[in-house]
Amino acid sequence: MTANPQPRSRRERPAKPALTRDGIVATAVRLMEAEGLNRVTMRRLAQELDTGPASLYVYMANTAELHAAILEELLGGIDLSPVGVSGDWRERIETVLTSYIGVLHAHPSLAQSALIARPSGPHYLDLVEALLALLAEGGVPDDQASWGVDALLQIATATAAEHSVREQTAGAEDEWNALASALRQASPTRHPHVAAQAADLISGPPTARRTWILQALVNGIAHTPRAPLS
Repeated sequence: MTANPQPRSRRERPAKPALTRDGIVATAVRLMEAEGLNRVTMRRLAQELDTGPASLYVYMANTAELHAAILEELLGGIDLSPVGVSGDWRERIETVLTSYIGVLHAHPSLAQSALIARPSGPHYLDLVEALLALLAEGGVPDDQASWGVDALLQIATATAAEHSVREQTAGAEDEWNALASALRQASPTRHPHVAAQAADLISGPPTARRTWILQALVNGIAHTPRAPLS
C-alpha cells in the first residue's frame, strides 16, 4: 500500500515571479483579450497573478489607471510609418488615425473606455509626436496644432467607440432602420431641411464619412486661428 504523499511546504514550491508594472499590464492585456475589459479588475487581476489586490496598488492607483495602462500598451501597435514617407500630409494624418481607430476597434470594450482613459506613456507620446510632425509639415501653426491634436484624437476615439457600441448592441440595425424611416417621413412643413436632405443624411459608407470628417477637421485646424489666451 502506497503512503499518501505529504503536502509540499511553501519553501518547496517554485517561487512566484516578482511583480512588475510591465508584467501586470501584460497579464491585464491577456485577461482583457480572453474575458473582456469589464473583467479586468484589480481583484480579478490579482487572482490571475496569484497575489493579493493590495500588492497591485503599489503599481496601479486604481482600475482607471490600469485601463489607461492597457490602452498605452496597445497603442504600440499603431502604424506611424506615414510620418517618414512622402505624400499629402492630410492623407497621412488620416492613415495614422485610421490605424489608431483600428487598434481600438479590435478591442470594443477598450474603445469605450478610451473616451475617458488618459494614457501618458511613450506609445501615446509617439502618436502625439507623429500627428504634430504631420501638422507641422502642412504648415499648421504650432498653437493651432497643439489644440488640433486633441480634437483629432477625440473624434477618432469617439468614432471607434460608436462603432463598437453599435456592433455589440442588440437591435442596432432596427434602430438605424427606424431612423431612416423617420427621416424619409419628415414633414416638409415642420422639418423642411430634413425632408429635403433625408436621403443624404444617411448616405455613404462609414469609411467615406470618416474620411470626410477627418479631412474637414484637419482643414479647420489648419485655417482656424486660436483666440489669445486671457
